[in-house]
Amino acid sequence: MAVLSPHFVVSFSTKTTTNIDTDQSALLALKACIVSDAQKILKTDWSAATSVCNWIGVTCGSRHQRVIALNLSSMLLTGTIPSQIGNLSFLTSLDLMNNSFMAFCRISEIRSDMFEHLPRLQVLSLSLNKLSSEIPMGLFKCKELQVINFEYNRMMGGILPKEIGNLTMLRILRLGGNMFEGKGIAIGWYSSFLLSSAR
Repeated sequence: MAVLSPHFVVSFSTKTTTNIDTDQSALLALKACIVSDAQKILKTDWSAATSVCNWIGVTCGSRHQRVIALNLSSMLLTGTIPSQIGNLSFLTSLDLMNNSFMAFCRISEIRSDMFEHLPRLQVLSLSLNKLSSEIPMGLFKCKELQVINFEYNRMMGGILPKEIGNLTMLRILRLGGNMFEGKGIAIGWYSSFLLSSAR
C-alpha cells in the first residue's frame, strides 16, 4: 500500500490538471474569436498565466474546479463563437446576450455535435446578437435545458423539429425578433410559442 499510494495521487492530480486545461483552451479559443473588445475585459483579464476560475465572467464548481458558467453579457464584444465551447463539458449556463456575436465561427464549419458535449447545459442565452443561422440540431440533445433565448438575432429556418420534445425540462423558449418561418410548434404544450414574431 505504501508503494502504490504515491503513484495513485500523482495520476489523479494529472487528470485534474488536464481537465481544467481543456476548459482554459476552450475559453482562449473564444477570446481568439473576439475581434473587438471595447472594454478590454478579455484582453487584460483572460490570461493563461492566471487560473481560469478567476477570470471575469467565469464561474467554476467548488467540487471539480471545472467551468460551470460563462456570463459575458453586455460586455460590448464583437466576434464569433468557436466550436471549442463544446469542450466545456461541465457547463450549466452560457450567457452571451447583448453583444455583437455573429455566426458560430462560420456556421458551416461548426462541429455538428458541439452541443451534444454539453450534457449539463441548463441555460442558453444568446439574445440581442447578430447570429444568422438555423438553430443547431445538437441543441435538442441537451436534455437538461430549461431556458433557450435566441431573441433579436437574425436566425432563420422553419418550424422547430419534433426533437424539441426531447427537452422535457424546458420552461422558457424565446425566439422572437428573428426571421423564422411558420406560426408555431405543433407539439404538446410547445404550441403556445410563436416563432416569427416578438412576444
